[in-house]
Amino acid sequence: MKNKVLTAVLSIGTLFAAAQSDSSYTKTDSILVKQDTVKVGNFYIVKKGGENVNGAVSVGNDATVQIGNITIKANDLDRKPVIKIERNKPAPKKISTNWWILDLGFAGNRDETNYATAVVNNNYLRTFSSANGAPNKQTFNLNNGKTTNVNLWFFMQKVSIVKQAVFLKYGMGMEMYNFRYDSRVSYRKENYPYVYNDSISFSKNKLFAGYLSVPLMLHINTTPGNKKGFSFSAGVSAGYLVGSRVKQKSEERGKQKYKGDFDLSPFRTALIGELGIGPVKLYGSYSLNTLHDSYTRLEQYPFAVGIRLSNW
Repeated sequence: MKNKVLTAVLSIGTLFAAAQSDSSYTKTDSILVKQDTVKVGNFYIVKKGGENVNGAVSVGNDATVQIGNITIKANDLDRKPVIKIERNKPAPKKISTNWWILDLGFAGNRDETNYATAVVNNNYLRTFSSANGAPNKQTFNLNNGKTTNVNLWFFMQKVSIVKQAVFLKYGMGMEMYNFRYDSRVSYRKENYPYVYNDSISFSKNKLFAGYLSVPLMLHINTTPGNKKGFSFSAGVSAGYLVGSRVKQKSEERGKQKYKGDFDLSPFRTALIGELGIGPVKLYGSYSLNTLHDSYTRLEQYPFAVGIRLSNW
């Protein structure tokens, strides 16, 4: 009986001693830390002069040990028993791609047409009655609150040129303009396209023009690696007219749709820009060529500003 009691007391004492010997260790996220010893998985890191541990790697104060993609720094374990663990960030990509970018904005026209001479012997700007008169600047008055620009970019890529601070940026997408007129202007295409002042008023009068476009910009990021910083882009875009149509709604005629190119310019070039303030992206564009073909003598230059929904 005495032997059994003695055996039990010795067992308890052994367990207590083992607990005391481990009390100076702290386990956090599978890392065992002592003042001069660190265990990471099957690795031990021991400050010089510390106790010997099988399989240990001895390091000095402020030393650094690399294990996989983890960097461990031992900062004077005698004074600060703290181990800093830093995961190495992967090197930024030289080329990055952003898919399906959406622009939402308002559009307008800068009209530089000289209507006094444009309507003379012009088969495009027609006059059907003296009451309605010849087309003039008021003929193309826009409802600015409803004249919109929506762009859908299939993709955009940027290539780092200078240390993730200067990029070449390019892409491809659709630029779509909806010109809402506050006038009686009517576009028609019979044997030849033409424009005239209609005899009725419209509750809805819209010209749509869509372009397949390719932008090319120089992008500057003033705070590389920080998505909350300031960035801006500037460049040009080239587009090709892929669709245009007119929608009108009136009490007299109901809803009407007309399709055709209406002698709009088939090609479009524009100055473009982008401004990034943290996650907010703004864009702008200004057409370098006129909305209509040159022979029409109409000199209207579309522009647009709005917000860009983009990852970068």
